[in-house]
Amino acid sequence: MYKEKRSSRSEFVPIRKLGYHVRIWESATGANPALPPLVLVHGWMDVAASYQFMVDALSDAFAQGRTIIAPDWRGFGLTGSGPEGSPADNYWFADYMADLDFLLDHYAGDKPVDLVGHSMGGNVAMLYAGVRPARIRKLVNLEGFGLPPSKPEQAPGRYAKWIDELKTLHRGELALKAYDDVAGVARRLMKTNPRLSADKAGWLASHWARPDAAGQWQILGEAAHKITSAQLYRVDEALEIYRCITAPTLAVEASDDSLATWWQGKYTLAEYHERLKQVRQAQVAVIQDAGHMLHHDQPEQLATLIEGFLG
Repeated sequence: MYKEKRSSRSEFVPIRKLGYHVRIWESATGANPALPPLVLVHGWMDVAASYQFMVDALSDAFAQGRTIIAPDWRGFGLTGSGPEGSPADNYWFADYMADLDFLLDHYAGDKPVDLVGHSMGGNVAMLYAGVRPARIRKLVNLEGFGLPPSKPEQAPGRYAKWIDELKTLHRGELALKAYDDVAGVARRLMKTNPRLSADKAGWLASHWARPDAAGQWQILGEAAHKITSAQLYRVDEALEIYRCITAPTLAVEASDDSLATWWQGKYTLAEYHERLKQVRQAQVAVIQDAGHMLHHDQPEQLATLIEGFLG
């Protein structure tokens, strides 16, 4: 089993009528007020603990005096999905940005933070940094590519699909697979990511799922996350927000081309790089021998990149 180098503690914060679960890594020497908090936000169907391997790979010199904060997004991990435990039946992207703003109110006050986001979390981080530019000192986007461009004529079909999928959810047809034991969860993680070692998969599985009353290991993610958004992805709006980002930005990609796998020519890395030109101070870095879960595949490479960028 993987043994973490830096232990974290968990706490729950009341955010927008939710009990938000937040994982915090604190320096043994205490927080240095001169260092901005480092905030890590995870991707779709993931949890805050996913960053453990990268946090462990940070140098002692960088981590000393620095507080690292990672929330479980609403409906993921140990964070609830609705007020008083009532589960949500769909999710709106803007809610993640609002949740993040409330979380920064709690943990940072008016102090700017360094923000790292992976995948969906990277997309949230990019938009948030343009909406609240004064709150971000430096920004790191890990494979938060955005989505292919949409057209207005797609809207009627998109709304209809959203309604149909809501009905599918309420019929219980989108339920996530349960596993007999934590080893089954670990095998699932390794199947999805062949680069993930058995020791890391075993550790992560215990944070990615929990046993229910019957002993079945349930994934800590609401099935409602599988529902297609009712709203189209509007590239023109995203680019306007990108133009408002003032923080120096590091866009990190894996050497495996995730976009080529996902979209098969409908949206490419070249198009993504064109979008990044709208960010005033953006640079691109590539993690070698890594796929989309690059913080699992090459945590040492990633930690070195982040340390060098954040300073």
